[in-house]
Amino acid sequence: QVQVVESGGGLVQAGGSLRLSCTASGLTFDEHAMGWFRQAPGKEREGVSCITWNGGTTYYADSVKGRFTISRDNAKNTLYLQMNSLKPEDTAMYYCAAKAETYCLGSWSVSLKYNNWGQGTQVTVSS
Repeated sequence: QVQVVESGGGLVQAGGSLRLSCTASGLTFDEHAMGWFRQAPGKEREGVSCITWNGGTTYYADSVKGRFTISRDNAKNTLYLQMNSLKPEDTAMYYCAAKAETYCLGSWSVSLKYNNWGQGTQVTVSS
């Protein structure tokens, strides 16, 4: 049984930083590209970032480029998202998911391309 668990969310002031973690079990972690998504109240889920199976290539939404960094440790089956210079508009529930393919590809921001999702971790940025 696949289990994906996010952690590290919280309340932070604008300009602050948070580091999200995501641990996956029940799947061969290094056979999957991994992604971070977020969903704010009343809005659709949006792709934040994706990383290929070996960490060789990363993708970011324009809204977070230069502020967020995705990384992974395959030995620990863990995915990370370092979030710096946080803004109130970053407030959302953040989800981790495993993509069906080993590479992010052009569809990296399409949630339907991901099979296994965590329950999410809340990030709230105050102004």
